[in-house]
Amino acid sequence: MKGRYFYLITIQYLGFRLHGWAKQPNLKTVHHMIDKTLGFVLGHESFKTMGASRTDSKVSANEFAFELFLDEPITQSDFLEQFNINLPLDIKALAYHQVDQSFNIINSPKTKEYIYLFAHGEKPHPFSAAFINTVPYPLDIGLMTEAAKLFVGTHDFKAYCKRPKAHTVTVREVLESSIEPNTTYQANFFPKTSYIYRVRAKGFLRHQIRMMIGQLILLGKGAIDINAIHKSLEGETANEFHYVAPASGLVLNKIEYH
Repeated sequence: MKGRYFYLITIQYLGFRLHGWAKQPNLKTVHHMIDKTLGFVLGHESFKTMGASRTDSKVSANEFAFELFLDEPITQSDFLEQFNINLPLDIKALAYHQVDQSFNIINSPKTKEYIYLFAHGEKPHPFSAAFINTVPYPLDIGLMTEAAKLFVGTHDFKAYCKRPKAHTVTVREVLESSIEPNTTYQANFFPKTSYIYRVRAKGFLRHQIRMMIGQLILLGKGAIDINAIHKSLEGETANEFHYVAPASGLVLNKIEYH
């Protein structure tokens, strides 16, 4: 359906009980819950929604966006309030505004910033499992921080893509890749010390970020050396890596449109 009215709506969600953004038969996904709630609030199903990106099962979003296509404009003055009242507690609408027909949520130039929350060296409180990946063995955070910088720039990330197809373009540019202390998300049941892996690019391959942090974790553990990461970015690693870090630590932090 090609609507005459177009809206950009930003939301955030906790992905732990959800099976990603994209609709799947008999599974609870973010897109399914958004469309179900919109149908109730708008009072009809004559609309279409399209997400700015896809997130996997258990991946969360601090700032996600989708485009809403309508034949008639939104007239409810309390639309955002009613949308939030009827959404499940782990999804929240932040804002909405009208855009013109030239805006395309998929093709409009943008950058995506993800963060990955992790800790190490202790068994965490079970409540933290939805938010943060706690590695049970000690990690060399200094070495991981140094190696994270290697991902910045244009590289062939074929080894960091889950089952790439023959036509998949695996050369990508990473604009930022860094590790920092986690001072953003805190809870009394989190490990005492935790970290954020921050990575930003125009786009990512399937499981790319979880494979990148996975290699950094293996490096921090001492299972590989930093030369292995150097070689993987020079096209010397023919096969994809097998270790994919758990999804529940990954958050789509923000999307910036240019």
